[in-house]
Amino acid sequence: MAQEDVFKKLVSHCKEYGFVFPSSEIYDGLGAVYDYGQMGVELKNNIKKYWWDSMVLLNDNVVGIDSAIFMHPTIWKASGHVDAFNDPLIDNKDSKKRYRADVLIEDYLAKIDEKVNKEVDKAAKRFKEAFDEEQFRATNPRVLEYEAKKNDVHTRFANALNNSDLEELRQIIIDCEIVCPISGTKNWTEVRQFNLMFATDMGSTADGAMKVYLRPETAQGIFVNFLNVQKTGRMKIPFGIAQIGKAFRNEIVARQFIFRMREFEQMEMQFFVRPGEELEWFKKWKDTRVKWHKALGFGDKKYRFHDHEKLAHYANAATDIEFEMPFGFKEVEGIHSRTDFDLSSHEKFSGKKIQYFDPELGKSYVPYVIETSIGVDRMFLTVMAGSYCEETLENGETRVVLRLPVALAPVKLAVMPLTKKDGLPEKAQEIIDNLKFDFKCQYDEKDSIGKRYRRQDAIGTPFCVTVDHQSLEDNTVTIRHRDTMEQERVAIADLNKIIADKVSMKSLFKQLGE
Repeated sequence: MAQEDVFKKLVSHCKEYGFVFPSSEIYDGLGAVYDYGQMGVELKNNIKKYWWDSMVLLNDNVVGIDSAIFMHPTIWKASGHVDAFNDPLIDNKDSKKRYRADVLIEDYLAKIDEKVNKEVDKAAKRFKEAFDEEQFRATNPRVLEYEAKKNDVHTRFANALNNSDLEELRQIIIDCEIVCPISGTKNWTEVRQFNLMFATDMGSTADGAMKVYLRPETAQGIFVNFLNVQKTGRMKIPFGIAQIGKAFRNEIVARQFIFRMREFEQMEMQFFVRPGEELEWFKKWKDTRVKWHKALGFGDKKYRFHDHEKLAHYANAATDIEFEMPFGFKEVEGIHSRTDFDLSSHEKFSGKKIQYFDPELGKSYVPYVIETSIGVDRMFLTVMAGSYCEETLENGETRVVLRLPVALAPVKLAVMPLTKKDGLPEKAQEIIDNLKFDFKCQYDEKDSIGKRYRRQDAIGTPFCVTVDHQSLEDNTVTIRHRDTMEQERVAIADLNKIIADKVSMKSLFKQLGE
């Protein structure tokens, strides 16, 4: 099945089973804004818990805060967002649609990669076991031609970004004959910069109102609270401050479902270190964070690092952890060495001294910062894309199953009475009443048992328990495992232990410590 079709099915699945809804849908929706449904909010909360606990429970030198969305406007001047938080945009004169120039070029480069991969796949099928992919990539004329073209465009693209050369960005689009996806024409305007921050007024009167911004990132709330946390927590460098919160960006080219939205949620941790030690810590956090992703079991080949061609004005090293979405490898998390830019800038603009006295060195300094920043919504999409599966069974039937990591599954256990009579519903409810304090359970009595299994497969429920007449006699039930569909008879008294051991996040955390 084409990856584009898989993505469409995934988006439809999210709505059909209560994971994600278009926001304000009865009013025809609001572009690039989505609501999380009853299943989605449970999965989202579990993702956040996995991240939060891995940060603040497993690291005794990381603590959390929750800063306000509204912040003093000068903060965004100090951070560079007022002057430099821009996207290069280009319009197609025929379709009247606006695009990010850099995204158009990145998509063009991705298509070249797709062409190379098609050549490799065709050769692999032709030569089978005798196929040497590395040699083929190094010698095949067509592949070498594609790679040369890609490298040439990539070099021009990187230089244009680093030099903020908008004319060159447009020229690359013209030279590569990139067309508008809507009109199919190459009738492009000049490239312009567009600031992404939402602005509003704070105050009771128009004359006395102060212009403020909805925060475009959560990091600045951590930086301006650096001294508060350090002093009240008696924190010693190196230490980190973690935060989960909403951020807002006026994305003109919002697309790909919840991958790029105007209102989104971030999980960020800023780790403060001694100057000169930042690149060592950058490497450590890079390794730690990719291990966190891979622990979910979607396959190591699904992940890759993408080092930045253009470093932000505050960084001396930056990389992205990318996951293979149905629409290609895309950034899920960024790890950045932000140097001392943020704290030094806030020190300058606020007039307040923001430094740390290091008792071991006997001097004060502005700490350097390593940032790990992950989008909750992108992580949600990663989990859904990595879990969605359509499979054909031995009897020829097909089923859609979400192979969610069991610790993240919205519902851990579905309890199903075989019939709606003879005391079976009451027995099923009794089981739920005993287990609901430990994990999310769901009672399901509608339709045949087979249809109920399929419904639970579709929302990723790892365990289903069927209560039958034998259950009333010997207090045993049938437990069905989602991934294997195997069933076993177990005592009701053992259910808690059987399920709790498997759905606990401890198994994930232990992998992080290995």
